[in-house]
Amino acid sequence: MNNKHWTKMEMLHETVNNKNISIKGTHSYYSDAYDNGFERSVVRYLHGDEQTCHREPRWEIDKLHIGDYVCIGAEAVILMGGNHTHRADWFSLYPFMDKIDEAYQAKGDTCLGDGCWIGMRAMIMPGVTIGEGAVVAANSVITKDVEPYSIVGGSPAKTIRKRFSQKTIERLLALKIYDWPESKFEALRAVICSDDIDALELAHRNYPS
Repeated sequence: MNNKHWTKMEMLHETVNNKNISIKGTHSYYSDAYDNGFERSVVRYLHGDEQTCHREPRWEIDKLHIGDYVCIGAEAVILMGGNHTHRADWFSLYPFMDKIDEAYQAKGDTCLGDGCWIGMRAMIMPGVTIGEGAVVAANSVITKDVEPYSIVGGSPAKTIRKRFSQKTIERLLALKIYDWPESKFEALRAVICSDDIDALELAHRNYPS
């Protein structure tokens, strides 16, 4: 803990061991500046982590899928399996153990799309998909899916704006840049790190296949 600093980060493909978490590629990171790291502090499983893996699960464990080039800010929280046993449609919200199977409502897997950025202290609720290239503002609470290349913020989070025009977003998604081989991604990084979609498409067409 004493060695932690803002300049340090945790590369998820090197540290994540939970079989319920899948990591695409080798570039996604967590800024674990002053907590116990991604698996112990960010991903909140009541069933499905190292503390509960020895137990027989009461239901199918939901999965967390993390794309490539995902940036996760310090103290973010991703709520996962077992955290949705408070029934708002019942008179009592309390998760009584003799009623827990009835109380549990599966939300499905949670997905963080390629190239998205999760701000500091944001909370991702169960079953949410964050689209490719989306930005989640710090301290936001994400209760529903976030569209690709949009910026969302607040509690509950709402769309603030799109990062690019809808036409540009459609062209970007069609290129599938995060599925390119790393050699191609690196070779074309100059145009990836720009806002010139025409140049990016041209570089893609001219890249030797």
